[in-house]
This record gives sequence, structure tokens and C-alpha cells, in this order.
Amino acid sequence: MTAEPQFKISDDELNGLIHRYTRDITEQDRAGKFDPVTGREQEVETMVLILLQRLRKNVLLLGGAGVGKTACFVALAQLVNAGKVPKMLKDAQVIEIEMSMLGAGTQSRADLEGRLIPLVKGIAERNAVRTRPPIIVCFDEIHQLMVGFKQAASSGVIDLMKPYLTAGELYVIGATTREEYEDYVKADPAIDRRFQKITLEVPSPKQTYHILLKLKGNFEKHYNIEVSPEACERIVRLTDRFLRNRNNPDKSILALDQACARAVKNGDAQYLDFPSINAAVASEAGVDPAALGSADD
Repeated sequence: MTAEPQFKISDDELNGLIHRYTRDITEQDRAGKFDPVTGREQEVETMVLILLQRLRKNVLLLGGAGVGKTACFVALAQLVNAGKVPKMLKDAQVIEIEMSMLGAGTQSRADLEGRLIPLVKGIAERNAVRTRPPIIVCFDEIHQLMVGFKQAASSGVIDLMKPYLTAGELYVIGATTREEYEDYVKADPAIDRRFQKITLEVPSPKQTYHILLKLKGNFEKHYNIEVSPEACERIVRLTDRFLRNRNNPDKSILALDQACARAVKNGDAQYLDFPSINAAVASEAGVDPAALGSADD
């Protein structure tokens, strides 16, 4: 067995950086922090295919707010934990670098880079030798790392990763909206070509209904009430009609949660009732619950 090379960033230093500045999604999933992710099987399968490639193993998830971009981070971690990934990704560690934590307390750009560079270098050099499970790095709102995004202290730090992105020593999954991709990522062709894009469309009402059916068990367990298929169908129908400025599945999942809370608030409810659903959606939509009665017509 070939011995590992001497890494420039020690295990202790790297583990400390990961602990302080990232969210370990695989570890959180093992601790039961997430609901099962459903409805994005095809997109996650494409993610895995890209991560298996030799060089350009970087994914950019594009979609509107609430369609489930960051849920794909969790979905990948759940596949890893379930042992349902190819051998090259077996026991991978899926982490999200939180730029707000990385920049907290820094006095200058040099301070921020002094944290990010050893973190990225330590991950890349371990991935390069392939003697350990890979570390997969996720960035929500990755457009904030681009040179053109002047509103954040992290603007331009993506340039520090270019050599590793090119060599295939980093596994990076980024998420952003189509608009922010056009404004910031696409404007930097050197970065843009290093990512393979996956577009997440808004799920249809029928698809959202099936997502709620798969999720409702955890809500039933938490609230100790029954959530019927009819209740799920009503939630999807009302959110589709009255919350048009927001996207599924997020708006329907949040409405389900709030409706369950309303159902149990004033007593020992045994099931999720329609008035609680109406009140939850009406609250989010800013309308009188009576207005939702027309949805039955």
C-alpha cells in the first residue's frame, strides 16, 4: 500500500477549518436533521455523473428560490450515507462552506483569504491523491464569490479556486438563480466553463403533491396528527392559486408545516383539517381565509 504524501495543510488544521467554517451535511443527515429529499432524482443522478468525471467535476445548480437547489446538497449526502453512490464517491464528505462564517471577525480581505486558502488547499490536496473518500464542497448563492458581485466581502474569491477547479482536485457544487448566473457567473467565462449546469424547473402541482405525500410522515410524527392525501392535495391547490409569487415545493412544504401547527395549537387534533390549511395559506398570502372558499368552486 502506497503511503500518503505529506500534506501542506495538516489533518488537524484542515479539520479545524472544516469545523469552524463549514456545515457538514453528511454528518447532519446521519444525525437526522433533514427530511428525505424527493422529486429531484434525475437532477441528483446527473450531479453524481458530473462528480465522477476526471477534470471538470463541478456542478452549477440553476433555479428560482424555493425549487430545491440546496436540497440537492442534502440529497447527495443522503445517497452517500445510504451507500447508494459509485465506489469513487463512497463515504464522501459533503460540506457547505458558509462565507458569512468564514468572513466573521475578519478585518481585511487578507484575513478572509487566510482562512479560505488553507481550507481549499487542504481539501484539494487530499482529493488529488485519492487515498481517502472525497470531500465535496457546496456553495449556496455562489454568484456572491464572483468578481462582479461587489456587494459582498467575498467578491472575487472564486479566483483563488481556479487552479483546483481546472485540475479536477475540487468537487464543487454551487447554487444560484438563472438571473444571478447571467449577471455574475456567465460574465466570467473562465469560471463559467469550469462548471456544468443543471437547471431545476419548478415542479408541477402533481409533482408537488407527490412530494408532500412522501414528506407527510415526518410531519405526522412531529405533530402526532394524521395528514390525509386530500389535505396534501388542498395545500398544493391553494398555494398554486394564492401564492403565485413563490415557488413549489418550498411554498407547499411551508404551508403544510404551518397548517399542522395551527391544527394542534388549540387542542388535541387527530388530523389536519381544511380550516387550518385555509388559515395557513391565507396568512402567507395576506388575504382573508374566507377568500379561500372560492377554491372549492
